[in-house]
Amino acid sequence: MAGVANTWGYGAMTNHFGDVVGNSKAIFVIGANSAAANPIGMKHFLQAKDRNNAKLIVIDPVFTRTAAKADHYLRIRTGTDVAFIYGLLHIIFKNGWEDKEFINDRVYGMDEIRKEAEHWTPEETENVTGIPAAQIIQVATLMAKTKPATVVWALGITQHSTGTSNTRILPILQLVLGNMGKKGGGCNIIRGHDNVQGSTDMCNLADSLPGYYGLAEGSWKYFAKAWGVDYEWLQKRFFAPEWMNKKGFSLSKWWQGVLQEEKTYSSSPVRALWVQGNGITSLAQQAKIKEALDKLDLLVIAEPFLNEAAVITERKDNVYILPVATQFETEGSVTATNRSAQWRSKVVDPLYESKTDHDVMFEFAKKFGFYEEYTRAMKMEVKDGVLTETKKDFNWPDDASRELARTLKTIGLGGWTPERLRAHQENWHMFDPITLEGYGPMKGQYYGLPWPSWDENHPGSPILYDAETAVNEGGMGFRNRFGLEHEGVSQLAADAVTVKGSKIKGGYPEITKDNIEKILGITLTAKEKELIGANWKVDISGIIQEKCRAAGVAPYGNARARTIVWEFPDPVPKHREPIHSPRPDLVEKYPTYADQTDNFRVDVKFISEQTAQEWAKDFPTMLVTMRVVNLSGAGMLERTSKYLSHLTPEMFANIHPDLALKYGLRDGDMMWLHAPQGTKIKVKAVHDFSVTPDRIALPYNFAGVMQGVDLSANYPDGTKPYTIGESSNTIINYGYDIITQIPEFNAGLCRIEKA
Repeated sequence: MAGVANTWGYGAMTNHFGDVVGNSKAIFVIGANSAAANPIGMKHFLQAKDRNNAKLIVIDPVFTRTAAKADHYLRIRTGTDVAFIYGLLHIIFKNGWEDKEFINDRVYGMDEIRKEAEHWTPEETENVTGIPAAQIIQVATLMAKTKPATVVWALGITQHSTGTSNTRILPILQLVLGNMGKKGGGCNIIRGHDNVQGSTDMCNLADSLPGYYGLAEGSWKYFAKAWGVDYEWLQKRFFAPEWMNKKGFSLSKWWQGVLQEEKTYSSSPVRALWVQGNGITSLAQQAKIKEALDKLDLLVIAEPFLNEAAVITERKDNVYILPVATQFETEGSVTATNRSAQWRSKVVDPLYESKTDHDVMFEFAKKFGFYEEYTRAMKMEVKDGVLTETKKDFNWPDDASRELARTLKTIGLGGWTPERLRAHQENWHMFDPITLEGYGPMKGQYYGLPWPSWDENHPGSPILYDAETAVNEGGMGFRNRFGLEHEGVSQLAADAVTVKGSKIKGGYPEITKDNIEKILGITLTAKEKELIGANWKVDISGIIQEKCRAAGVAPYGNARARTIVWEFPDPVPKHREPIHSPRPDLVEKYPTYADQTDNFRVDVKFISEQTAQEWAKDFPTMLVTMRVVNLSGAGMLERTSKYLSHLTPEMFANIHPDLALKYGLRDGDMMWLHAPQGTKIKVKAVHDFSVTPDRIALPYNFAGVMQGVDLSANYPDGTKPYTIGESSNTIINYGYDIITQIPEFNAGLCRIEKA
């Protein structure tokens, strides 16, 4: 993957909202509705329009509240984002508008992108996306001739069977235009709730360790050392040694591990589910999830508000609901969408018998006999380059923060000490909201120390990949992750790309024990050679980081962003029709992937599902999900508020009057929506011109009704929200991203029937 998607996972913001306000001249929003979806960032775009005369370009299948403020609104057919971006690139390359110097010096594989873009003429792009050719030419011209321009996206880009390709093609657009690593440019990926970025950074994933370390033996041995436990002891926590290096079940398809109706690759069926901090009803395939919940031996829900996983199941035993404290009853840091940390102080002690999340985990560890190992790292610190246990007990959350800071070197959390984060909380008014720069006692730091913040004296990095800023002031090149060369072509940045203030001229590889003396031109002492780690990612001593900072060098290297991912099914992004496409003619021309085996321990259907029948005949209406501003996620929290519930008192679907009247549906009538999987939901039809007559849009923030059955009786006394309704995820079509298994929420089909 290129740019941000390649280097920091699937969604780290390279810049920040303040930077958009201060510097962006064009804002390209695709698959995001910032006027309604968390975090509500629309005011920043409006301020940029006022302050910079920035042009707002919005690409969305629905005319959203964000689109209403756009200078250019393009209504795209869902699932065709890759085709659309190639349509822009076709025009940019044809006219020679690409940033040739940037591409030559800092990018690998652009010729392959150029070759793919040749196919996507304005006429073919219009045919596939539904966007008029004239608009495609207009927006391509605007983006090419307006600098700097930023690209913004959210779940509307990732939630597709081609989501990974979507998240690759957008940074590629910015690489072509030379907008990466620039103020006012970059990729501003909106991550959702206040700690979505933090949860992925901390490994709430099934395919990595904290900080995006892989599951290889070397990573596990590093963490064993960092946690102060024996590697062999850690390995024995697994059913067999080989499972240590394999992905777990994904959140999206955990139910397949229970039902075992399709082939799975695991030692045994999943028999217990522990739910903590995730809305199960915000996942696709709700009917399958209900089946799995009913079949489990044990279901545990640890939440401050009732998770409706306990409501959709019909089981009467072995369901435990643990009252977990809210964010106001605990202390610690969260990570915002722009990679900045925000410290939160406890407001009140946990009420009644509720416990904090960490106390629940501590009790669990004690019960199963590994509490000492679980907490040991919080009693350790690095002394003279060696990690040593120095305390009999730990102080929460300070010592947890210190453990993370010294361990997660891949994303550069070395500067995130509790003392610094508390100081930022207490002095938030001393930071410029546009630049994030601090003043007075906060001078020389950026608000929240956006990672990487390499050590306790580093200011944080508000803009990733900014080679025009010194490393010691937050700058860097692209990360060297994929070797020194590929097919004989160097993967390091050209000699012309020297990070400001760096001792090294031009590109250089990631720093290791073996190359540090040669690359930095230094000589290590015998003691340093004894203590230093194999590379910067596993160097507990901190010596590599210390030497790099002294030389003005980022330890991860200075390389090229690659557009070719030779490990992926599509080395360069390609348009592939959604699994359930409304265009059978295009399915034949742009088919989806071959069926997949053993990804996150399950098989996944692609082409077999897409070609099982001509889906559009029986399900002629496109289905897209949307956000409403007063509800988030599964809506568990907000629907317990009578005030927020009053704004959307019942589940609904927006439907164009022409489409509604075709089925005899007046505004406010009830209708059934049927899905290819044989599921259905009953919702109110709301006439709305924000959608076209070929599609409907519905929120996904409801639960408590399933396929027409009211589940009110399943709520424990006093827990039923003020409003319940059908979950749109009951009818979300089968479909998952080829790499991440994110469900295809945003490109499906349905059939309408008057209730």
